[in-house]
Amino acid sequence: MDGKLIEVRGKQLYVEEYGTKENPPLLYLHGGPGESCYDFTFHQRERLQDDFYVIAIDQRGVCRSEVIHENESFGLQDLIDDCEELRKHLQISRWSVMGHSFGGYLALLYTANYPDSVHKVLFECPTFDFELTSRFLLKRTGQVATKYNQHELGEKCLALAENQEKTIQQLTEEYMELSDELGENRMEIYRYVHDHPTDYLAAYTEEQWETFYDRSDIHYDLLRAEGKIFKSLLPLLKEIKNPMLLMTTEFDAATCEKHIEAFKRDAQDGTIIHFEKCGHTPHYERADDFKNVLVEFIGS
Repeated sequence: MDGKLIEVRGKQLYVEEYGTKENPPLLYLHGGPGESCYDFTFHQRERLQDDFYVIAIDQRGVCRSEVIHENESFGLQDLIDDCEELRKHLQISRWSVMGHSFGGYLALLYTANYPDSVHKVLFECPTFDFELTSRFLLKRTGQVATKYNQHELGEKCLALAENQEKTIQQLTEEYMELSDELGENRMEIYRYVHDHPTDYLAAYTEEQWETFYDRSDIHYDLLRAEGKIFKSLLPLLKEIKNPMLLMTTEFDAATCEKHIEAFKRDAQDGTIIHFEKCGHTPHYERADDFKNVLVEFIGS
């Protein structure tokens, strides 16, 4: 990959840049928490580099970025302030920001914190509310489990999705545990199109990925312990004046109907694009269509 480490607020962040600086700048924020930007640039760097100046990062402590060390201070606001400091470092006056999944949570929060730094903001199958997304994911997990005759698991997931006594953190963490019981079928929660998956071994070995995701586990554990990610950002939608694009799909398991209803109701300048026959990741399940949506919304 063509990335490099850039020191941002005392920490080495992994950053990839594609296209020329004469093109409209676009920052990509990956999901997870902790998933890295690898799959996005694997599928989109060649598609987008003629139209945009693309900046994609592994967030603080994630994968190829520097590990978060023991007793080091870290929280949600660091991810937001890192973006702003990186913008200044790259001498970009304003950029568009796109967030996938949890990256959509960050993109909304960043825009609310630094509205003058953002041209347009794009959300690809985002979560703005961990409780709503966790319940939606549990329902999908239950459906997949039932499909493969894991009926006890399916019933457990569907019951938990309706449980009103669990905390948001408990719902999130129990989803993670239960979805792992799907084994090799787990990705069916997220993916509808299986024809062109990401080749994770094209650039790194399995051992390297193990090291990368050990770093990401620290990142995610600290965010959960802090707890700020469990605050709903849906009320922020009505405060954003920047143009916003919400990308939804037919088989997504993160952006539930309540997310979409809130966006329709509260976005001051909001557009919705819907991808049929697509799961959680249109940037590679519908890669060409995805690229065309970006060019049309942001301009080339």
